[in-house]
Amino acid sequence: MYSHGSESLIKQAREIHELELQKFYSRLVKLLQGKELGHETVDSLQRLLLILSATKYTKTLPPELQRRLVSLLSSSAEHLQVLSSAVFRETLPLSGQEVNYNQENIFQLNSHAASLLLSQAQSRADLSSLCAQLLRGLEGRQSEGSPHSLTHTLPILNSILTHSPESLTEDHVTLLSKKLVDWLRYASITQGGGASSGGFFTGPRSRQPVPIAELDGTVSGDFFTVLCVGQGFTDDQWMNVYSFSMLRHWLLTHHSVSNGNTTADTAHRLQLSLSLSHSFSNDDRSEVDGSVVSMVSATSSSSRLLPPKERLREKAFQYCQRLIEQSDRKAQKRIDTDLQKACLVEAVCILDRVCEEDTSLVFRTFPCIKALFGRLSSDLSFARVLLPIAQFYLHHGETAAVDCESVWNLVFGQFPAELFNDPFLAHELLRFFRLNLESLQARVPQYTRSFPNLLKLLAWDSPPAVDDFVDLLPSLVTTGTAVELLHTLLDLPCLSATLVLQLRSACLPISDTGGRPLPSLDAFRSTSYRGLFLFLLRGEAGSGDTIDRLSMLHKLLAEAANWPRVVQCSQTVPVLLHIFFNTVVTVANDKLLAHLILVMLERSSLLLNIPKYIKEIHRVFSCHLLRLCKLHPSLVVDQSHELLEFAGATANVYSKEDIYTHVVWVLGEYLSVSWDSRCSVRLITSCFETLEAVLFEITSSAPTPGAVCPAPRVITTLMSALAKLASRSHDLIPRVSLFFSKLRTVTRGGSVPWCTNEEDLVAIVTRGEELWSLLKAPGVAQSVLTPPTHIATPQWHQDTNVAMPLRLRALTSLTHPQ
Repeated sequence: MYSHGSESLIKQAREIHELELQKFYSRLVKLLQGKELGHETVDSLQRLLLILSATKYTKTLPPELQRRLVSLLSSSAEHLQVLSSAVFRETLPLSGQEVNYNQENIFQLNSHAASLLLSQAQSRADLSSLCAQLLRGLEGRQSEGSPHSLTHTLPILNSILTHSPESLTEDHVTLLSKKLVDWLRYASITQGGGASSGGFFTGPRSRQPVPIAELDGTVSGDFFTVLCVGQGFTDDQWMNVYSFSMLRHWLLTHHSVSNGNTTADTAHRLQLSLSLSHSFSNDDRSEVDGSVVSMVSATSSSSRLLPPKERLREKAFQYCQRLIEQSDRKAQKRIDTDLQKACLVEAVCILDRVCEEDTSLVFRTFPCIKALFGRLSSDLSFARVLLPIAQFYLHHGETAAVDCESVWNLVFGQFPAELFNDPFLAHELLRFFRLNLESLQARVPQYTRSFPNLLKLLAWDSPPAVDDFVDLLPSLVTTGTAVELLHTLLDLPCLSATLVLQLRSACLPISDTGGRPLPSLDAFRSTSYRGLFLFLLRGEAGSGDTIDRLSMLHKLLAEAANWPRVVQCSQTVPVLLHIFFNTVVTVANDKLLAHLILVMLERSSLLLNIPKYIKEIHRVFSCHLLRLCKLHPSLVVDQSHELLEFAGATANVYSKEDIYTHVVWVLGEYLSVSWDSRCSVRLITSCFETLEAVLFEITSSAPTPGAVCPAPRVITTLMSALAKLASRSHDLIPRVSLFFSKLRTVTRGGSVPWCTNEEDLVAIVTRGEELWSLLKAPGVAQSVLTPPTHIATPQWHQDTNVAMPLRLRALTSLTHPQ
């Protein structure tokens, strides 16, 4: 793992003696006392870091060395900042006095010192005191400290706000809101960095302020934003960028510490909104051209009357409006186009938050958002921008009484159908669904109908999406979608293969004959099978539960069974099926549950040929078939014909062991008058004869060449089911008794062709003899094999009024001596 030299250094660091270590500490202190810190000091700091990190034991540095290292945190050399902060991370926490930034050195704060400073805070009071110092630093003049000090202050305040918003007081919030307003709205509009206006005389005296420019190269005619460009930026312009980057987080969390007179603020806000609306209605030019500049100028004077937080909200609104206007400009560089998209996402999210805090802003914001949607909706490259717009429509569409159908057609239609292979969009789209799940269910009818489209995200890239669908799937299960959703889940591997073929078909021309031909790709392009693939690629539910030619589709996609993407997809289906059945039992009626049982029986033989996948699906089906019948025993009588048809097929004994065993068990268990009064003797006899024929067939002849022997579990389950049915219709007892006697006679001669394992054969014969003995006393057999409900689920061990608890305790004390 390490080179020989590295291992030698690590070994020396681990085995250093305490006396030698103390000498090294003293030598390092002397080096740090020097005026210039050269290479020897850096090497010693690196060795100190190696000594501290090479052992699992945490060490405490001498106080003098700690003080010297603390002073390095504010060094002008960044490599010394990095080394000193790394050393402190490997030591015990400081006492609190060593890293204490006061008003004099708060300007020397940097990101390395900040992380250490936050980690040393041991209480909310420490954080609150730190906030006070940082904010006092913000109030001072920029020239008092280093030019980049404030750029480190805002991220620290943002971190404190994230982890402990209670540490900020109302005064802190007010002060920072004022500063954010100044930085956002009143940053200088000339370029920084000594930009020259050009010309022959370009000396220091001839340099004139150069205005900032827009992304399309034109001179900016309004206030500075993150989408303004120039040769250099002033400090307040950098603070404008930092302020915008933390603005949404500030708006989301600053209310945690607000405790002012909200009633008076709300009344003031509503009154001002009315006055602003009146001023807009009188400004004909702003109504005609929709200019952000005119809107801002109309509100700038009125916004000064607002409280600090309300004023910040208004300035944030103006800032985002200007960003949306700037995003419509043609950027000269491609990287600036990406910046426009990123700023649009943030601007729409901030407007969404602002409108949540002040609903009166919804009516001022919606025209801009609606126009933005109209401009971007035809270009799917802006999909990640359109998602926040959809969020805005979801939150405020009802308030503004606007039609949102076109938005949802895009989100639930085109996005998953055409951009399923975009991993970033898939993640954000699924996150959008999870965060807004309740609202989507209540307000968006397209949501539950769009599961064929949404599942494309899972079919294409299953591992990262499965966690999201574990949360989303229950919301998609309704009485109207359950059957089709079950078919769609079972067809997910086919959908995964079809999506691969769709992309390959688009990338490879039809005339391309290079490489190995793909029969499945030819089938995808063939008009004969177009309907099969179009059904898998459908966008909405309601066109049918499934298709008739599923077996043909599986043959066409046979080569896809080994594709990694398809195999990954097949591994997620059992997990989702468990969630589906756990949910459907809470919403479905008996009719729907009966239909689902039919689907399970039918689809158990109609699955894409992936052996492990088929086995897992059969295991899931058998588990939930048993659960459904336990919850609703009448389903067995309702679907007796289909269950008997399934149980009477001998081929199912070999190919569907799990589900066949459970079907036989539920027939033997719940075909009883005690569970359903409709269960007649005729039905019991019919079931008995069907199972008897299968049992006789598999135990009277050897399996076909190449086939395995029937599982012992299947044989014993068939025997138990026949005994249960015979105990309910005594006329059948002689027939099953005859079988048990023949079984014992046949096995006396040694091995039998239908069971090659001797231990299994002994277990089968023993079970037969036990059942035969029970059936010799029909009354006892019925009470044992078909006990009443109150006997089948006894509570004797909990009932203190009977003697059973005493007997259990006595037996326990005898069998488990202390």
